[in-house]
Amino acid sequence: MNAKYDFRNAQDRIVYVKSVDVADLPEDLQEQAGGRKQLFSVHTEAGEQIALVADRQMAFVLARQNDMTPMAVH
Repeated sequence: MNAKYDFRNAQDRIVYVKSVDVADLPEDLQEQAGGRKQLFSVHTEAGEQIALVADRQMAFVLARQNDMTPMAVH
């Protein structure tokens, strides 16, 4: 969960935030989830996952701090 993504060079300025069930993640990520049942992922417009964070608010803050516009995916 600690892979680096260079937000400064990102072409897309819109990112998508969606919930992810921890049970659907690879085992190594499940172990790092700290007992959470759900995490939130941030994706580029092309669908590339660029972040996986503990909660929805953190995902939106992360996007905004990197001059990106977050959009919720339902």
